[in-house]
Amino acid sequence: MSFDIIKGLATTFKNIGKKPTTVSYPEEERELPARFRGRHVLHRYENGLERCVGCYLCAGACPADAIYIEAEENTEEHRVSPGERYAKVFDVNLLRCIFCGYCEAACPTGAITLEHEYKLAAYYPEDMVYHKEQLLEPEGQATVGSSVVWFESPPSEVAQPVPQSRHVFDGSQASAAAVGLGDLPTDEPVLLKDEEQDEYRRKFQHHEDGEDV
Repeated sequence: MSFDIIKGLATTFKNIGKKPTTVSYPEEERELPARFRGRHVLHRYENGLERCVGCYLCAGACPADAIYIEAEENTEEHRVSPGERYAKVFDVNLLRCIFCGYCEAACPTGAITLEHEYKLAAYYPEDMVYHKEQLLEPEGQATVGSSVVWFESPPSEVAQPVPQSRHVFDGSQASAAAVGLGDLPTDEPVLLKDEEQDEYRRKFQHHEDGEDV
């Protein structure tokens, strides 16, 4: 028992002269890492249009079912986003959210990212459901958020689908591979080729009837 006490005192004396790691919050706040995942932010394009096109991919990718979206059709008289649709309702239930970042990885237009806003305390659970008006960037502000640090830039020789090449979603050059930020990785062979290993693979037997088995 006495030896355990000596070990505990040794740890205490060893840390007496060290600078404390605590900060006096809220007067003093700790600097957050670049990839910190906090509250969601919905982004705009430089022309003020919303990046979200109401595709539901973020809601489908969410493992906690924390995102609820209602899409509406754009019209020439009332255009909210450059796509065919926009998110009329975009709710995020932060009581369900596990801050995994799957929503920002699934978004084809870079419309949603998790940023450094972590002051999310509330007295009532309904206040933890953030609506589109709270998540959307203000008019005149257009950023890509934490996408810069989370997603690597693609090789210069690889053609980029919209919206990354033109910074606007107009429907051209789009493809099913335009997931995340629409970045296409360098082409790589799917199968590994090993001549020594392939030599021992089972050879197809060719029968007289012409069938391979």
